[in-house]
Amino acid sequence: MNNRRTYVLTLLAALAGSALALYAITRTWSIQLTPRTGLSDLREAHTGTDREPWVTGLAVVALAGTGALLATAGWVRRALGALLALAGAGVAAGAILGRAGLDPGSAGAAGTIWPIACAIGGVIIVLGGLTAFTQGHRWPGMSARYDRKPAAPERPSVAADNRAAWDALDRGDDPTD
Repeated sequence: MNNRRTYVLTLLAALAGSALALYAITRTWSIQLTPRTGLSDLREAHTGTDREPWVTGLAVVALAGTGALLATAGWVRRALGALLALAGAGVAAGAILGRAGLDPGSAGAAGTIWPIACAIGGVIIVLGGLTAFTQGHRWPGMSARYDRKPAAPERPSVAADNRAAWDALDRGDDPTD
């Protein structure tokens, strides 16, 4: 596969993994119903963020790191790939830890699907980070097309030296050239 295609697919994978992890961690992972006499049951919903709040932060770091892959090149991009892989591993581990021992209660299948989706998002981030780490130095960098160009050096003016200007006029030359 060529470098540009790998670059685009890695960016899309890391972006999709981050978005999936962020979405899944904010969904309801468990619903506990507490019966009350003469009243409706008390419903208490818990999201993945309630169980493992730091996973949300890692997913946001992965999302920002994906954007930073666009702006970096060389060894910085490789280091960023390693950071993405670590963040993705943390997201996957947090999803597994958050689900371990959790009683989904009335959440049903959602109590299983959302933690799995979050872990899958973490694995996708890891794969994107590892690809950036191994191949990122070969990918194209940002264009310098709109970068500010340095100012041209000022050339000395003949008119700055009055004597040279009058001498040029005496010879019939234009001193402003």
